[in-house]
Amino acid sequence: MAIDVVLSKRAQVINPSATLSLTAKAKAMKADGIDIIGFGAGEPDFDTPQHIKDEAKKALDAGFTKYTPTTGIPELKKAICKKLKDDNGLDYEPAQVLVGCGAKHCIYSAIQVLCDEGDEVILPVPYWVSYPEQINVTGATVVLAETKETDGFKVTPQALSKLVTPRTKLLILNSPSNPTGCVYSRNELESLAHILVKNSIWVISDEIYENMVYDVEHVSIASLGSEIKELSIVVNGMSKAYSMTGWRMGYAAGDKTIVSAMSNLQDHSTSNPTSFAQKGALAAISGSQEPIMQMVAEFRRRRDYIVDRLNKIPGISCSMPNGAFYVFPNISQLLGKSVGGQEVQTSMRLSELLLAEAKVAVLPGAPFGADQYLRISYATSMDNISKGMDRIEEWTKRIY
Repeated sequence: MAIDVVLSKRAQVINPSATLSLTAKAKAMKADGIDIIGFGAGEPDFDTPQHIKDEAKKALDAGFTKYTPTTGIPELKKAICKKLKDDNGLDYEPAQVLVGCGAKHCIYSAIQVLCDEGDEVILPVPYWVSYPEQINVTGATVVLAETKETDGFKVTPQALSKLVTPRTKLLILNSPSNPTGCVYSRNELESLAHILVKNSIWVISDEIYENMVYDVEHVSIASLGSEIKELSIVVNGMSKAYSMTGWRMGYAAGDKTIVSAMSNLQDHSTSNPTSFAQKGALAAISGSQEPIMQMVAEFRRRRDYIVDRLNKIPGISCSMPNGAFYVFPNISQLLGKSVGGQEVQTSMRLSELLLAEAKVAVLPGAPFGADQYLRISYATSMDNISKGMDRIEEWTKRIY
């Protein structure tokens, strides 16, 4: 007997990840022996530093495999408070810190406890693909703040002010940014903070790429005064800086009432983050930061090379990102071109053709809110970057 499945309204508003589907297709082709150059990765291609793995192994061997407090072990929360003070000039107590199963989990929990139906959440475009889905599931309304490449893909105070209404509850700010690599300056953040404070608007400051900056400083918006700090939920984690994506270790810091509500939600969803992974996270934050510096130096070298190569490819232009490990090339001149008698009208179609014909996996800009762009990760070897750029250039010359 066929069962009529009726999903909840919450489930029905969640869209599948277009980025993951393309990545899965590329992996399947690679498994079939096809030589695919992958530029889709949202994770460093470096191994987790050995001292971090050693501490997690030690914890396992010592039997540290049971439940921990929901919000994280005390020593890790203390280390996070010290990190936030030393690196960001932020004073938090352990009670204001929650350790979650990755920064994504922390952002999800923060949105869940802050937003209701009828609320509005301002989201700068381009955005990370999970933000709108996490907002939609609460019933809140996504209000898109369009940005311009000429402004560095940053929301301006003028644009933000125009979008504020009595229903505005939250702004999500990601600096350094996925997918554009933009980094907000201190002055730019001060201008945004003034508007947020004036209108009592919360801000989730996603700082997961904090360590991946080039020639600029990372500034946390929460550090710009007591009033904006009270309205800020700072989110960070170990995934990018320490190449610990699979460990699922992130954290949030902010108002005690909000953190407590996030803890209650975590009590009834995941419970604590993995016990022995927390010991690895403690080693990451408290130990040598030299591996980060080495990784960032290599990312800078790759960034400079890939931007130079992309700007030499007909029909493509690419601005220089100041952070993260992505470039966001403009492909508007390629859209509308004909391939096999059919017009290439979308970034998704262009990405599909690059995968099928050039054997290069990139991500379309459309799922990030910017259909005239591609997201290309340079978290892969220089050899792969060189080969991939050769293939894209060869393929592009056929249609442009």
